[in-house]
Amino acid sequence: MSYVLNKIPLIFLAYLSVILYFLIFNFNFNLLCLILFIFSSLLALYRKYYLVIPLLLVMGSFFLVVKMDTIKNSENQPTTLSKITMIPDTIQVNGDLLSFLGKERGQNYQVYETLKSKKEQKFYQNLSQNCQLSFTGNLQIPEKQRNFNGFDNQKYLESQNIYRQIMIDKTNKIVLNDTFDLHVLRRKAIVWSQTHFPKPMNDYMTGLLFGFLSKDFNQMGDIYSSLGIIHLFALSGMQVNFFIDWFRRIILRLGITREKLNIWQIPFSIFYAFMTGFSVSVLRALFQKNIRQNPLDNLAVTTLLLMIVSPKFLLTTGGQLTLFYAFVISMISHKFSELKGIRKLLTESSVISLSVLPLLILDFHIFQPFSILLTIGFGFLFDVILLPLLLGTFLLSLIGYSFNINLIFQILEWLIHEVDLPLHYPLVLGNPRPIELLILFFLIGLLIDNLFKKRRQIIFAGLIVCSFFICKNPIYPSITAVDIGQGDSIFLQDKFNKETILIDTGGRLALPQESWQKPQSQTNAEKTLIPYLESVGVSQIDQLILTHTDADHVGDFLNLADKIKIKEIWVSPGELTNNHFVQKLKKANIAIHISKVGDKIPIFDSALQVLSNGYTGKGDNNDSIVTYGNFYHTKFLFTGDLEQEGEKELLKNYPKLKVDVLKVGHHGSKTSSNPDFIKEINPKLALISVGKENRYGHPNQETLETLKKYQIRILRTDQKGALKLMQINQQWRIQTVR
Repeated sequence: MSYVLNKIPLIFLAYLSVILYFLIFNFNFNLLCLILFIFSSLLALYRKYYLVIPLLLVMGSFFLVVKMDTIKNSENQPTTLSKITMIPDTIQVNGDLLSFLGKERGQNYQVYETLKSKKEQKFYQNLSQNCQLSFTGNLQIPEKQRNFNGFDNQKYLESQNIYRQIMIDKTNKIVLNDTFDLHVLRRKAIVWSQTHFPKPMNDYMTGLLFGFLSKDFNQMGDIYSSLGIIHLFALSGMQVNFFIDWFRRIILRLGITREKLNIWQIPFSIFYAFMTGFSVSVLRALFQKNIRQNPLDNLAVTTLLLMIVSPKFLLTTGGQLTLFYAFVISMISHKFSELKGIRKLLTESSVISLSVLPLLILDFHIFQPFSILLTIGFGFLFDVILLPLLLGTFLLSLIGYSFNINLIFQILEWLIHEVDLPLHYPLVLGNPRPIELLILFFLIGLLIDNLFKKRRQIIFAGLIVCSFFICKNPIYPSITAVDIGQGDSIFLQDKFNKETILIDTGGRLALPQESWQKPQSQTNAEKTLIPYLESVGVSQIDQLILTHTDADHVGDFLNLADKIKIKEIWVSPGELTNNHFVQKLKKANIAIHISKVGDKIPIFDSALQVLSNGYTGKGDNNDSIVTYGNFYHTKFLFTGDLEQEGEKELLKNYPKLKVDVLKVGHHGSKTSSNPDFIKEINPKLALISVGKENRYGHPNQETLETLKKYQIRILRTDQKGALKLMQINQQWRIQTVR
């Protein structure tokens, strides 16, 4: 190690290795990585760090082997499977939905099953043994990204060395065995916590002690996320320090010498890593705790070790954030030594939050400014009070002493709700492009270096604010058919967010279920529409047009209103005859505009005009609000679920209607897109918003044949993912996710 240190600074080697890593793994920044890598390599040679070349060749070869192995494993997977061995500490039971990780023939799989009875549910909730299932079901390739800046489940699972997922139709046989391993021990601890302590206490116990949060915690987890403090549940440095320090005290009290203590600490660290699910943040903290080097060298060695032990850790959001947090802390550890007390704590926390902010908005697009103060306050509560309290309560329960301290956690959750009320809507900052990300990091670094020089501080702070403004406000107008599955959601965004219009929100039809079957799960909007809107910098929707009352068009509007402010909702008179829909409107407590034919909303270089506010007065398909706009010399028609009877009425009222881009009615159903209607309006491009392999058979082949007959280009969300038209240089350019 000393020889390497004399030849090249370890932190510089780690820095070059990280750039090389992203360059090889194609992390969306290839050109930027290539420029940085060439420049940094030339700098290394200029400084005579000649040893960097062979070391980078070794690291690069290792990364290439990992990548080639990933490609090979992804392509060479079995087509059928009939049995799977469960990894017990990954079991999640959420209503009637069972999920877990499994192993078979040396491969890992993500497994899902819909449980058939409450008895099955209880069995898996209490299962704490190794178990093998024989089943019939389907082996599937995980879903790729379907929306711009959206979640890519396939890439995420590949980073966990999982290349296929299993959908179990029927479990034929369950074989339990008594073999014992640390996965079983962790599962036993989780089940013990869940069955011996009430909610919400048991969620905090499994989360803070074992790094396991059940799906039941989803709703509360959303509030912690909105407040910017969900990271309190991401076990890392503070928890590792707590357990390692107490372990050292106990071992020293037992008479073990300090020389032998360091040897004992390594197996304990491995044990703790297993008991917390081997998360990358815990591994990083454990490596740093066990490596005796100065802060930067410690971080460098930790980075290189993580690349070897968990080669794909930097492909995950958690891996990137934990490493970057550690880097920032190491860089500023001595910078504010002159400050004291609360001023030092606030300054360090602010600098850390600002430094990591570009990476945070790259992944999450939002920022809660008060998260700095909330982290200090609740961080102290979690790490200094709740963590030791929960550990003591858990250990005492193992020897028969049970203490019900659930009231503390009920008060905590009441407090979290109260804090959330005035802070419910965080700042939406959008998704930075690679060059914007680099500029933000550069400017923030300059600001921190000049933190005590007021004039420079004001200049760099102003430039940072301008950079965030550019990230948040796209310079090109756009119209996007968001892929929300089976349903509709069309978003019109003017340049710099001057005007934003959303036509429908999507949603899912709720099927009748018994109480035990009801899972806590995200809505379609929370997984698709809301992340997209946040990624393009939308913090407020000016007009939300709800075309009619079908759930696949309006079902998620309350969830949307909970996450993003809505200025005004447009509805038709017919929709107000639906009592259930009216109750949802009242609950939203948002200004309502009852649309009329001829209403206009100024946007782009023209306006979106209401051609019809319904033909039946019932809020059904043919009562859909139909809108039209001539934007930058291109005519758009948005028809909701208008069917053929409505199309005839539309042509009767607008006999000379011509269209360039048609949002096809009713997802391409055979009840819409009458050949005479299509022939008359003569569109050049047809957009079909439809769910992949939906149960309705949309779009209908007859409709597709009609569109093809008139030589209309067809774009479908089930095939291409989200569909986006951007106005660049007086021309609409089409982008698709796939």
